[in-house]
Amino acid sequence: MGSLKENAKEYEPQQTKNIAELEVVPVDSEVLEREFKDKDGNGFKISVIVVDGEDYRVPVSVLKSLKAILEEKPEVKAIKVLKSGEGLKTEYTVIPL
Repeated sequence: MGSLKENAKEYEPQQTKNIAELEVVPVDSEVLEREFKDKDGNGFKISVIVVDGEDYRVPVSVLKSLKAILEEKPEVKAIKVLKSGEGLKTEYTVIPL
């Protein structure tokens, strides 16, 4: 393990990226569930896809939009997700490719 000092220097907190950071997202990507705790110790779950060993969060609004797209165009193989706003005002636009 090494010393406390060495471990502190090498420490990187776990980060979950956002699906909007990806250029292209195949619609057949496997969705997993991850569980986290907030600052008060309350548990919550998020959906993620894993790309190159990194978790990318999939907001529920993206799943809802993709469902509507696939109902109209079941042949869609990939999407691009655009993100605008921050915090509670964050909005996602799903673009079929």
